[in-house]
Amino acid sequence: MNTLAYILGSTILVSLLSLVCIFLLFLKKKLESLLLVLVSFAVGGLLGGAFLHLLPESISIGVSAFMYAIYGIILFFILERFLYWHHCHKSKCKVHTFTYLNLVGDGIHNFIDGMIIAAGFITSIPLGIASTLAIVFHEIPQEIGDFAILIYGGVRRLKALLYNFLTALTAVVGALFTYFFATSFENLTAFLLPFAAGGFIYIAMSDLMPELQKEKDLSKSSIQFISLLMGIGVMLILKFVFS
Repeated sequence: MNTLAYILGSTILVSLLSLVCIFLLFLKKKLESLLLVLVSFAVGGLLGGAFLHLLPESISIGVSAFMYAIYGIILFFILERFLYWHHCHKSKCKVHTFTYLNLVGDGIHNFIDGMIIAAGFITSIPLGIASTLAIVFHEIPQEIGDFAILIYGGVRRLKALLYNFLTALTAVVGALFTYFFATSFENLTAFLLPFAAGGFIYIAMSDLMPELQKEKDLSKSSIQFISLLMGIGVMLILKFVFS
């Protein structure tokens, strides 16, 4: 079995993980009560992914990680302003702009995941398998969190599932790009890692946390806080297990 077959099989498997959210479609009314808990978990996952994985990895390969992260934050701010002006300035916005931003950030993140998988298999089959397993374990909670963000932002359930799957497919694109052009764009990953981190930080802090702060009930807020810590905790565990 050749390297390209391993790469395609692994990235398609990772992309299909987005469909784990199908079971959420059947929760119906219960989903509404779980949404902010899942969004809280997504906030923790976004922050944990940015500060525990993407930025440290960027620093380890010797790039100006924090400057690129700032570029990511600025660009996501500009994107959000544009999306708000384009969709919402003349009428009530039916879909929150942060849903589109999350799709952009998730697409970049999955593109990088595909690049990591391809780079692993290009180096050796065992390293590729290890990289794939690491990504599989962190994709499941991330995909559930992303689905929750889309639903909370106003996207219908089936569309949210479709959008989540389409952004997951960027992993295949990233893998193929790396396989065929790895030697031509050596610094691309070094730029994308902190850039995606900046986008995740912006979404978590600017858009999602303010939504969580609207909850005034102490017991519900406590549950959301615990869920946020669990999101960070999952990323921390992954950091130690697969470092």
